[in-house]
Amino acid sequence: MARTVITGGQVFDGSGSAAFPGEVVIEDDRIVEVRQGYHPDHHEGATVVDASGSTVMPGLVESHAHLTFPSAVDHIDPRFNPPVDVSFFRYIEGFESELARAERNAGILLDAGFTSAYSAGSLLDMPVEVALRDKIRAGVVKGPRFLAAAGERDNLPVDPQGRQRSNWHGPQATRDWVVDHAKQGYDSIKFLVSNDDVFIEGGSMMTQFDADELNAAGEAAREMGVWLNGHCQSPESVKLAVKAGFRSIYHCTYADEEALDLLESVKDTAFVSPAIGIIYANVYEGEEFGITPEVAQKMGSPASLEGMQRIYPELRKRGVRALIGGDYGFPNNPIGTNAKDIRLFVDHLGYSPIEALVAATQYGGQLMDLEVGLLKEGYLADVIVVKGDPTQDVRVLEDADAITHIVLGGSFHKAPAAA
Repeated sequence: MARTVITGGQVFDGSGSAAFPGEVVIEDDRIVEVRQGYHPDHHEGATVVDASGSTVMPGLVESHAHLTFPSAVDHIDPRFNPPVDVSFFRYIEGFESELARAERNAGILLDAGFTSAYSAGSLLDMPVEVALRDKIRAGVVKGPRFLAAAGERDNLPVDPQGRQRSNWHGPQATRDWVVDHAKQGYDSIKFLVSNDDVFIEGGSMMTQFDADELNAAGEAAREMGVWLNGHCQSPESVKLAVKAGFRSIYHCTYADEEALDLLESVKDTAFVSPAIGIIYANVYEGEEFGITPEVAQKMGSPASLEGMQRIYPELRKRGVRALIGGDYGFPNNPIGTNAKDIRLFVDHLGYSPIEALVAATQYGGQLMDLEVGLLKEGYLADVIVVKGDPTQDVRVLEDADAITHIVLGGSFHKAPAAA
């Protein structure tokens, strides 16, 4: 039995309690003890990790992952940068190429301290994410624990190639979509319940599905044992998604009082996610890639950021679980910089550092429906050690070099070389 003790630092266990001097004890792939203080007399026979000057905490959970998106740290691809450039789609080489990029991105995300990832949708409607998930589980590919999502389903009468779609609308069509993709092995299925200003002027206030279509999708999802995720910006889209039983409701940017009340009514079964990372990046970090203030305005990004700043402090007060994850994978917010979302929760959405860390750990583990996100006896040993104190300054998590140890299922993905 392999035994590891991480000692000498402070422990943030993900529960929301203050960090404390302590130790985390791991046997095989599980945490067997989290204890206050340091106990060198109990270290015999264990691999001892000295975390002096550091914080031991649960691995981070990316709750809005797009591992099929092209841009990642050291791999920026400006060809996928809507609305400035989407020429990327002219160069799709096929399944193997798409899978190879997703595998690369999974490794980059794990290197950034994210030990779990819940997909918010594939870029293309091909089962890349199912293959990626299965390869990670088999140990063939290095990456976080991963739940796969199907390609994002809109309700437009023509496909991206301009071809007219048949049998695309109505309850039977949405039901068939869910059943078909559940059979392909996806864990969740995403609907673009609202449109988006990036695609069409005023799109964020356009609701694309009706109640019958979404209720049919929800019924099928429950029958097939998969979850539904929704891109929801308009008030009506949020309301429809809640009533249809969606598990993860993204953005909620322009939710009105009725929508907020509905979200509060499902706070124990559903999650929200602002995806603030890309919106902030469009407003403040996009000029290098052609997203000038004028373009950002046309994309609706300043208004979207203002909407989030209004909505999420209210959701926080109501106890609705909001998750980090900001559409990373574009050139101005590449995969690997995902921890920026934690800072944005603090700086722009009214969360304390500890509340933002809970969103990035405990709540993410609840979304994954796995024993992750907490340092707790019996939980999977997904642990990171970071220099400094993120409970005081969450920015330390944005420096991958400050994350000295990454433990996934009791095994070290990252650790300093022995002296």
